[in-house]
Formats: sequence, C-alpha cells, structure tokens
Amino acid sequence: MMEKPPIEPPRLPKDVTRHVGYVLKRAQAALRGAMDGVLRQHGLTVPQYATLELLALSPGMSNADLARATFVTRQSGNVVLRGLQEAGLIARPAVADHGRARPAHLTEEGRTRLAAVQAAVYAVERRMVEAIPPERVAALLADLDRMAAALEE
Repeated sequence: MMEKPPIEPPRLPKDVTRHVGYVLKRAQAALRGAMDGVLRQHGLTVPQYATLELLALSPGMSNADLARATFVTRQSGNVVLRGLQEAGLIARPAVADHGRARPAHLTEEGRTRLAAVQAAVYAVERRMVEAIPPERVAALLADLDRMAAALEE
C-alpha cells in the first residue's frame, strides 16, 4: 500500500485582511456593533443580555459559570450581575447556601425585559445569517465549533 504524501498547510494570503482570523474578528465586531445598537434601546449591554439569555436557559448559574459562558472575567461578571440585580432583572441570595456561589435567577421583570429585547437581537442574527445560503448554515456552525475546539485544546 502506498503512503500518502503529507498535506501541506494552507498558504496564508499576504493581505492580512484575508486571513481567517481577521475576517472572523470583523464579523464578530459587526455583530457586536449591531447588537449594541438594539440593546442600548432596551438599556442593556451585550454581557447583560447574554446573562439574561443564559439564566432563562439554565436558572441558578453561578457568577463563575456565567462569566465563562459570556466570555468575561469573574470580576466583570460580578459587575454585570450586580447591575442586573440593582435593576431588578435578576435575584441572588444575600449569602451562599454552601461555598461561595450565589445562584442567580431571572425575576419577572427580567423575563419581561428579555422577551422585549429578544426579537430585536434575533433580527440582527437573522440579518447576518441570511447573507449566506441556508444550506451552508449547519456546516458553518460545525466549522466554527471545530475551530474553537482546536484552539481550546
């Protein structure tokens, strides 16, 4: 049986604006800018909105879990949680039942605010995704997951 020759790594374009990382960052920056615009109208930031979405999906998450899931430091996550709590959008116990974690939950006002903003945020994502053929969305998501996993190893 013949051995296959090694696969050569792809050659990067000389123009950095055509590198995958650059284009990916440009898309992320455009998404963030569009989300900032719609969230500002609802008095929320992207980390606050992401926290509300995650707590709707998984009530009781800790600050550390939320910080990891929203891509901020624990310190920044704590600032986000305090702001949401002061706004009446989440509730956390004053003291932890055990350890240091104080599980967070959406309040009724938090659920209402999240519902009010979701349509606007989802419209931003829909506008972005509609720029590519529908049959390529699943492959794009799978490729992005693989790229993230390759860098997390």
